[in-house]
Amino acid sequence: MLNRRLCHGALFTLLIVLLSFSVISLTILSSLSSFINDMMTIAQREYQHKGYSFAALSTLTVHSRVNQTINQHISNSTESFSLPLSLTDIFKRIKNSVVQITSTISNPNEVITINGKRLSGNSTALGSGFIYDKKGHLVTNDHVVPDTSNTANKLVDVAFTDGNTYQAKVIGRDPFSDIAVLQLIGSFSDERLVPLSITNSSNLQVGQQVIAIGNPFGLSGSMTTGIISQMARLLPNPDTGYSIANTIQTSAVINPGNSGGPLLNMQGRVIGMNTAIISDTGTYSGVGFAIPSSDIARVVPKLIQNGSYSHPWLGITGGKITSEVSNSSGLPKNYKGVMIATIQAGSPADRAGLRGLNQSSNENTINSNALTFRSSSNRVAEIPDIIIAIDGHPVRQIDDIINYLDGHKSVGDTVDLKVNRDGQILNITTILGARQITPFSSTPDQSLGQAPPVLPQIPDLP
Repeated sequence: MLNRRLCHGALFTLLIVLLSFSVISLTILSSLSSFINDMMTIAQREYQHKGYSFAALSTLTVHSRVNQTINQHISNSTESFSLPLSLTDIFKRIKNSVVQITSTISNPNEVITINGKRLSGNSTALGSGFIYDKKGHLVTNDHVVPDTSNTANKLVDVAFTDGNTYQAKVIGRDPFSDIAVLQLIGSFSDERLVPLSITNSSNLQVGQQVIAIGNPFGLSGSMTTGIISQMARLLPNPDTGYSIANTIQTSAVINPGNSGGPLLNMQGRVIGMNTAIISDTGTYSGVGFAIPSSDIARVVPKLIQNGSYSHPWLGITGGKITSEVSNSSGLPKNYKGVMIATIQAGSPADRAGLRGLNQSSNENTINSNALTFRSSSNRVAEIPDIIIAIDGHPVRQIDDIINYLDGHKSVGDTVDLKVNRDGQILNITTILGARQITPFSSTPDQSLGQAPPVLPQIPDLP
């Protein structure tokens, strides 16, 4: 009897163990199945994403109209799931999406004498570009393409890394942001066109590794690497007199011929377009600049649709407050804001009643993005309006105003300015207009309505 009871007890214990093991196994299998399904969903999203040209931008809801346009071309999908790729893999994936652009540009400084007649010369410009979509649209710099006022200059040659060459037509250009769009013409296969994926540039951080690909000195398909040196730089553009807003400063090697080529992150996605360098020799000296991808996403669709892009415009020049101005005007130490130097007649700033320096009684200059002034008599100079905030965002220097307007506002938008006028804080509202071609004279102290160069010299356009 005892042995039978022990046997029954052992069987009962074994049954309990087996039941427990089954429950645990089912739980583990259920969790594993859920995990596998989640991973398959992520993989499916990544696979679907690879068919698109754009990825991942989170936008500010307070600027819905501008950001809605950007959001149509950059979706918030799989960015967080992407792992860095090797440089070799990135180059293999995108090398056929970067092209070399050859165009003929009039050079008024080159004079050729033929049969006793002096003729203006033409020069061949080499630049880079990249595929935007399967319809044959390419993106490059505006300064890479020729003057399209002459019908004969609307065509450029586009060479792919496989040696195939096509002609392309200039269909849109925006000199203010230095962006142009080309359209391949003739017979081309859309299956051979692999658009580059464009991702969010507003989330970039200093120190992040980046890659530049282009055709420096005509050497096609060259790759260089570096880091993001700084963000939101103003890039003076001598061709327009306005500064290009929010550019990316990079240490990646950029040389003549790189203009229009992509600046990529370590997932192989476009974060900018290589545009300019600072150099005494015309070659790389450690400082390069790229137009941010958010600008590309905002401007390029308009260029395809309309051939041009309208930038919002306030119509002022100004500079930050120096210690000299602060001491002579009784402002608190280290007071932050932009002191208005000049206001364009008929501009949104003029219609809003903003006040600049009294040109009849004061001599003023803008130097290195700072405003200094002195009275022409012994009396204290009259203090102009000081903009201390725009739409609730604090302002320290003119860069803050330009970067904000160009990145978040459109023509016809209302903008709220907080202004210090003779010690009183005023809230002034105005409606932004469209940027003028030549709103001011080209004298250095007026800088064509935007701001003086914040860089040590005018950058070269590679």
